[in-house]
Amino acid sequence: MSTPGTRLDEEDHTLVAAALAGDREAFGGFVERYRAALQVHCYRMLGSLDDAEDMVQETFLRAWNKRTTFERRSAFRSWLYRIATNACLDHLDRRARQPVPHDLGPGAEAATSPSELPWLQPVPDRLLDAVSTSEGDPQAAVVDKETIELAFLTAIQYLPPRQRAVLVMRDVLGWPAKDTAELLGMSVPSANSGLQRARAALKEHLPPRRLEWAPDTDPTEAERALLQQYMAAHEKVDLDAITELLCADARLTMPPLPVLYDGRETIVAFAGQTVGEGRYGEFRLVPTRANRQPACAKYVCRPGDDEFRAHSLDVLRVADGRVAEITTFQPDVFPAFDLPPLLSVGARDAGR
Repeated sequence: MSTPGTRLDEEDHTLVAAALAGDREAFGGFVERYRAALQVHCYRMLGSLDDAEDMVQETFLRAWNKRTTFERRSAFRSWLYRIATNACLDHLDRRARQPVPHDLGPGAEAATSPSELPWLQPVPDRLLDAVSTSEGDPQAAVVDKETIELAFLTAIQYLPPRQRAVLVMRDVLGWPAKDTAELLGMSVPSANSGLQRARAALKEHLPPRRLEWAPDTDPTEAERALLQQYMAAHEKVDLDAITELLCADARLTMPPLPVLYDGRETIVAFAGQTVGEGRYGEFRLVPTRANRQPACAKYVCRPGDDEFRAHSLDVLRVADGRVAEITTFQPDVFPAFDLPPLLSVGARDAGR
C-alpha cells in the first residue's frame, strides 16, 4: 500500500532500527522530531491545545507499544499520523463535545461562534513556525494556509469526528482516498461520501467571503500598523478610536463564556460599560501572533496595584483594513505563548 509522506529509505535507518529494537532513548529522540507537526494535527482535530498535547503523548506511548507492527516499507511519519488520528477519535468518543448554543440576544443573527465551543484555545505561531521549519516535512506548506485560522478551527468542530478526520486527512494533509479509508476502517466510497458531506457542512459554518480575507503567513505592514492602533486605543480606552478600527458588522466572542456581541456599536457600548473612564484600571497590551492572525495580550493594573496582571488574549480577524472579529481568551492561555503572568509598571516589550 502506498502511503503519503517520506518513505523509510529517506529516513535514518540506524536510528529507526535501534528505536524499533527497543532502545527507548533512540525511540524518544526519533519521534520527538515529529512532535510539533503531530501537535498541530491533533489541535486541528480537537480545537484544544491542551488536549492536543495530551494526544501527542498518547501517540508516542501507543507507537512505543506497537513498534513491532511498523512496516518499514511505509513512512514512519505516516504511521505516527495514523496513530495520532485514532488517538484523537478515541478521545472524542470518550469525551463527546458538542457546541453549546446560547441566546444571542434580540436582533443578533445566528452564526457559528467560538463562544459556543468552551474548549476552543488559540495556538501560538511559534509552534506553527516549528513545523514550517522542519526540514522535509510535508506539513510545512500546509500550516501556512488558512486551515489553522480560528474560523476554520471553529467550523470543523461542528463536524462529526469521523467526517472531521476525513476532511483533515484528505484536504489538509493530502492523503489519498484509499489510505484515508483504511485508516478510518471504511470503504473508499464511504470515505469519499464523508468528504463531500464534510466540505458542504464546512461551507455553512465558515464566515462569508472567507477566501477574500484569509491572511498570508507573514503579517503585512498594514496589519502590523492596525494592531498597533488597536493596542494604543485600548490602552487609552479611547472609544472613538476603537469605533474607527472596527468593521460595521464586527463581532466579539469570549470562549469559554457563552457571549457574543454583534456589531460595532454593540461592542463599543460593552467596552464603555466595562472599562470606560478608567473604572477597570490601567491597561498595557503586548503584541503576539496566534493561528496566523494578529493578537495581543492584555494586562491590567487595578487601582492600588503596582503591577500589571494577565487579563486576556485578543485574536483579531482583519478584513478590508479593519478589525472584523475579536476572539478573547482567558489568561490561562498565556503560558502557551510564553507570556509572563505579571508586567512591572512601564513594561511594554514582553513577548515582542
